[in-house]
Amino acid sequence: MVIIGAGPAGIFAALALQDSGLRTVLIEKGPDIDRRSCPMQSRKTGCSQCQPCMLLCGWGGAGAYSDGKLTLTPAIGGTLQDYIGERALRDLITEVDDVYLKFGAPDLVYAPGEQVFRQLQRLAATADLILVPSRVRHLGTERCTQILKAMRDELQRGVEVRTRTTVVEILVEDPSDGAGRRVSGVRLDDGQVLPARYVICGPGREGAGWLAAETRRLGLSQTNNPVDIGVRVELPAVVMENFTDHLYEPKLIYYSKTFDDQVRTFCLNPYGQVVAENSDGLLTVNGHSYATRKTELTNFALLVSKTFTEPFREPIAYGRSIASLANMLGGGVIVQRLGDLQAGRRSTSKRLAKGMVQPTLEQAVPGDLSLVLPYRHLRSILEMLEALDKVMPGVNSRHTLLYGVEVKFYSSRADLSPSLETKIRNFFAVGDGAGVTRGLVQASASGRLVAKEILAREGLAGRR
Repeated sequence: MVIIGAGPAGIFAALALQDSGLRTVLIEKGPDIDRRSCPMQSRKTGCSQCQPCMLLCGWGGAGAYSDGKLTLTPAIGGTLQDYIGERALRDLITEVDDVYLKFGAPDLVYAPGEQVFRQLQRLAATADLILVPSRVRHLGTERCTQILKAMRDELQRGVEVRTRTTVVEILVEDPSDGAGRRVSGVRLDDGQVLPARYVICGPGREGAGWLAAETRRLGLSQTNNPVDIGVRVELPAVVMENFTDHLYEPKLIYYSKTFDDQVRTFCLNPYGQVVAENSDGLLTVNGHSYATRKTELTNFALLVSKTFTEPFREPIAYGRSIASLANMLGGGVIVQRLGDLQAGRRSTSKRLAKGMVQPTLEQAVPGDLSLVLPYRHLRSILEMLEALDKVMPGVNSRHTLLYGVEVKFYSSRADLSPSLETKIRNFFAVGDGAGVTRGLVQASASGRLVAKEILAREGLAGRR
């Protein structure tokens, strides 16, 4: 058994398999959690172009240094319900949540009463905003790493973990029994071959491009996922407290009047900070929120989701091209005051210094996002900011900061069974890198789902 990727999908698959008696090897191309340290975070310097990126790769995956939000609602965080149905997913989310609690997640869940939620929902509707019901358990960035360390320590019993090891190829055989192709193992970057009866592939967002390339090489059909591109917004925390005090992370959806494209809030971090990420040499932006260390600012992404039709087949390449343009113009992440964008001028250091909001990402370069984002995306983002301002006055302030770009590199989805098995027997694709999930909980659930399927095939279903 080989599991590729020690993100939440891979870790939860390994946890479910560790007492099965099946030899399991968990392979991660990044370092162990104790050896992950981003120079931008620890020394407040510019990006050191670590290969691989310490924020995205290593034990825990990209979620290790996220703010650790567990969204316990089936409708949010992925498309697993399309494979197993909402009821089964709800049960699986409960199982996953119980595991997080076992390893140290806090008891508090942000879930407002029905009357409060309906009031907020009604307020949002007056501005053409859809407020999605959600329940959130917030770990916090520092607690998230503690939980991941506890999981790693647990897995030292029963699972072989190899960090700083890269899988370069999925191996497949076509046996003479006529049963069709099946997985036979993996090839590592040093040439070593690991035979395996089962392969669970969860390379995370950073490895989505590699998995898409392997899927094409193996002749598996793929479906385009929406391409999510946008900006990260930063503003005074008090502006959004009427929503964040009750929901912690309000999930809001808007359809632009000009293009009817979906714009959504993503990864909202009350009292948090903005961070940069290095995705295979490209600097993009993200946000964190700590359980014990707070700022006076809140940040969140506004992402425009666009599904392209044939002959377009390269959602990752499209997102990378826009991120590359931002890096070309700004030398990294660009930051701009909303008022400057609305006035058709770039932000400068002097203009930023006059603002009410000072960037928490100090390495961001003042610039002009209108030279980076396609007009369709920019128009839709500006419309949603106007809508948000109607229910949270101050969002559309000229002092609000926009960072760009934020891109979510969700891979094209291979054709998968309800157990997330590809058309190659015993080869499973899980997590964000496979394009089936978009967050910690559903990524974790996808790994657990596949592990339970393997245990059933091996007659070991009662073990876990």
